[in-house]
Amino acid sequence: MTETFDVKLDEKLYIPDPRIKESAWTPDYTAAYREFLQDPEGFWEKAARELEWFRPWEHVLEWEYPYARWFTGARLNITYNCLDRHVRGERRDKPAIIWRGEAGEERILTYEQLSAGVMRLANGLKSLGIEKGDRVCIYMPLVPEQIIAMLACARIGAVHSVVFGGFGAGALHMRIQDAEARAVITADVGYRRGKTIPLKAIVDEATKDTQSVERIVVLRRADPPAELRPDREVDLAELMANAAPECPPEVMDAEDPLFILYTSGSTGAPKGIVHTCGGYMVGTYYTTRHVFDIKDEDIFWCTADTGWITGHSYIVYGPLATGATVVIREGTPDYPDPGAFWKIVQDLGVTIFYTAPTAIRMFMKYGEEWPDRYDLSSLRILGSVGEPLNPETFEWYYRVIGKERCPIVDTWWQTETGMHMITTMIGEPMRPGFAGKPIPGVVADVVDKDGNPVPPGTGGFLVIKEPWPAMLRTVYKNDERYCRYWNTIPGCYTAGDLAVKSEDGYIMVLGRADDLIVVAGHNIGTAEVESALVSHDAVAEAAVIGKPDPLKGNIIKAFVILRVGENPNDGLTAELARHVRKNLGPIAVPAEIAYVDRLPKTRSGKIMRRVLKAQELGMDPGDISTLEE
Repeated sequence: MTETFDVKLDEKLYIPDPRIKESAWTPDYTAAYREFLQDPEGFWEKAARELEWFRPWEHVLEWEYPYARWFTGARLNITYNCLDRHVRGERRDKPAIIWRGEAGEERILTYEQLSAGVMRLANGLKSLGIEKGDRVCIYMPLVPEQIIAMLACARIGAVHSVVFGGFGAGALHMRIQDAEARAVITADVGYRRGKTIPLKAIVDEATKDTQSVERIVVLRRADPPAELRPDREVDLAELMANAAPECPPEVMDAEDPLFILYTSGSTGAPKGIVHTCGGYMVGTYYTTRHVFDIKDEDIFWCTADTGWITGHSYIVYGPLATGATVVIREGTPDYPDPGAFWKIVQDLGVTIFYTAPTAIRMFMKYGEEWPDRYDLSSLRILGSVGEPLNPETFEWYYRVIGKERCPIVDTWWQTETGMHMITTMIGEPMRPGFAGKPIPGVVADVVDKDGNPVPPGTGGFLVIKEPWPAMLRTVYKNDERYCRYWNTIPGCYTAGDLAVKSEDGYIMVLGRADDLIVVAGHNIGTAEVESALVSHDAVAEAAVIGKPDPLKGNIIKAFVILRVGENPNDGLTAELARHVRKNLGPIAVPAEIAYVDRLPKTRSGKIMRRVLKAQELGMDPGDISTLEE
């Protein structure tokens, strides 16, 4: 692991209007954090009591390093808190989901309508033989049915595994195989930039050789509708129409698995991160309410895709548990024009807007004229997620979109953490480039490789020192990989990110310390891309690195050694790009491919990607004593 290093900090400060704090759920960060430190279990118990449980817990936390059990003995169903408790009360007719399509189509589902859809699909899944504990893969575009499918699985205790609709057949196959999914829920097509994405055709290819998949449920959107094979494939609308309207929630133990979500690993296959019902519910509910300061009248728009953890936690479970109105949109931020997002903010009166630095940088590229065409006065809070928000982008977001009146919550967290861990709470002073401080409920620090805190201004490893409710419980079928999170640095959960602290405790996240590349906010494992390249007949060996890019944060650059007799040319480069796209999807396609005769390796044969990156960026490669030659 890298040693510590000094970082020059630009500590510019923005002080929000003091009135913002007055009505906030957390009006005093310092007092809230002190309350947490005085009684950590009491702090989380208080949050949990705002939700409804079928049976209370015996203990808030049982901690046997590195394993945690939260709310032990408690019984619940997360959909009861996301749906039933709202339908019983004043939110029955409140919009739960407002969906916009690329062409401006709109659908609104109230809490009552969402609940009805969830119960019918839940009963439909039961009729197909899906039971508590079965895994169901969901591979869909960002449409209301995707959220209904997730909640329907949770309703009956099935474990959902959502796969981002931009992944190709190879990546989808790998995730279905690992989870041993009994069913796949998909759509015949998705729409992106006016083009049709053939999702069912990708599913057909991905499930050709899968033994576990028994049924495929298809949302038919195309005209004419896709043909279905009656022995294996089921129309989603018909399945729901023929199902009973009432589905009692399955009683779940707090530690029963809720979902598996695959995230790119730095070595080998992607990791299936397992989250459980009770702690995840409490963590996402608490952070949605307090980090976004969400109120009943807010219109909340998280622009992520539900296929990522951001969508799970802050489109579906967190916001719906709070009773929010959630906006979702299928399509890209700049289609049909660069004003697409701002038109929705204006049309729907969006009050809380949560997006990625990549999207903000794209808007910056198009200029201020596009947001200036629209009335953005409804906005009261801006959020950022997915990668560090660099100071220049922070300044533009604050000035152009927030009109210098909206606080920015730049959130650091991970698939593994399940919930926000570090941010600048509403009303606290904001430092461009710094995510902020650990939220009340979280103990985070920056340390050296031995776990000792490093001085302010010195870079080190970002770690979490105490368990938290929404933490991952294991890596599916690979508990040893879970233990590695806790054993890399003694006594700490190691996030895999480098960071630095200011004198007053603000944390700046600098980026990944391991072999992951963050491209447009998405974690891409070097091993997956390299494996896809090497699976091409022309390639003998490959290494990939992240290369800084002003729009995407990073692009992927590949270094390829060809097999004897193969010659590099533009045709081969295009073919390799297509090959990666087919296997992993467009987000993993290398933007640049260089053909080389050799790769820098250690004497044990491990490729030293940091040497390639240093050479690419004209930097000092550091310690190369283990380099083979």
